[in-house]
Amino acid sequence: MSDTNQAPKSAAATHEDAALLPPVDVLEDAGGITLYADLPGVPKDRLSLHVEADVLTIDGEVVLEAPEGMELTHTEVGLPRYRRQFTLSKELDAGKVKASFEHGVLTLRIPKAEHAQPRRIEVQVV
Repeated sequence: MSDTNQAPKSAAATHEDAALLPPVDVLEDAGGITLYADLPGVPKDRLSLHVEADVLTIDGEVVLEAPEGMELTHTEVGLPRYRRQFTLSKELDAGKVKASFEHGVLTLRIPKAEHAQPRRIEVQVV
């Protein structure tokens, strides 16, 4: 799996296209990978995950609401969304991705494809 995010190619990139890169941890074990993405301020209904060809895309819209009767005068989260893309290796089974979202942390489990799973081969004595 590789990160496909790039810096904007020109200053002409619009503010609407701009997005925060969420911090991501990727752990690999014999059965696959587990990805943890920090998405503070994103409610579950504003989170989108999809795989197209071999590219996994994480999109989340930040929702910051001021309490009633108050208005935001300063915010350090200047962009309204998160976006991150990864190219999945052929060893991973993108059809079996499992996702959970709790306390602003997205957890994805992507198992290895059957052909990439470690297996034990019995030796028979004849």
